[in-house]
Amino acid sequence: MTEKTTGAAMFNFFDKLKNTVSKTAKALVGNVVDAVSGEEEFSDFILDDMEDLLISADLGVDYATQLVDKLRKQNKIKPYEVKEFLQNEFMTTLDSAGSCKLNYNNEGLNIYFITGVNGAGKTTLIGKLAYRFKQEGKKVLIAAGDTFRAAAEEQVDIWSKRSGADIVRRDKADPASVVYEAIQKARNENYNVVLVDTAGRLQNKFNLMEELSKIKSVIDKNAPDELMESILVIDANTGQNGLQQAKVFKECVNLSAVALTKLDGSAKGAIVLAIAKELALPVKLAGVGEKMEDLKDFDSKEFIQALFEQN
Repeated sequence: MTEKTTGAAMFNFFDKLKNTVSKTAKALVGNVVDAVSGEEEFSDFILDDMEDLLISADLGVDYATQLVDKLRKQNKIKPYEVKEFLQNEFMTTLDSAGSCKLNYNNEGLNIYFITGVNGAGKTTLIGKLAYRFKQEGKKVLIAAGDTFRAAAEEQVDIWSKRSGADIVRRDKADPASVVYEAIQKARNENYNVVLVDTAGRLQNKFNLMEELSKIKSVIDKNAPDELMESILVIDANTGQNGLQQAKVFKECVNLSAVALTKLDGSAKGAIVLAIAKELALPVKLAGVGEKMEDLKDFDSKEFIQALFEQN
């Protein structure tokens, strides 16, 4: 691939990213900038209006209030500078949450523990991630940990075939035992990657979360050094409910990262910032379409650039 071709590909991807976050950009940046444009100074009325707009864009009440309070307590930044102010604040928030790079060890086994509620797109993400690793020449094994819902196992089985990954599947078996078996198989047969699927847990169901903790403890006991990431999959359309999910799952399984699905077409992508601010969890993967290749590494700088270049 020539340098010119590479540049064109990067431009095309960024162009697609801008389109993917266009609704979020309008809700989070465009509406706020429009509301303060033409004002010479910040008044209480303008700041209250700005705060309401940030909250309605799913930035979160606490974060929105903190941002606006910064403006209330100063007199240097003017309304026409609010776009630059938000851009700097959002970038700082994402940087503070940690690296967006997916952890991977070239010298050994890499286990990715994938959780999330029903309908978040978890199984699809696992299939796309398996496909990506396979395209990179990795030997990939999926542990079908959602053992009590037949449709779930069939779905992950279909994705394993589509991606070219192998699978450990035991209908109606204890999910923790399936994961244990997958770890042993991966070690014995020199796999590079194990993707652990889990049931779509309802975060308010104590017994189900306890079962999830049991699966996690099997990994912690048998392969603590090989666990690269504990990832929560969140549907970008869930908005602030996604933040509540992240709080419960982080407490239960010690999350290390978030994967955001269905970002294309969502106006609630600000949940990325809310989770980064409140939980210090970086987003590391983003679903930007339905094709196998439409699972991308999340890049905070590109995300912010895409948000602000449209307004």
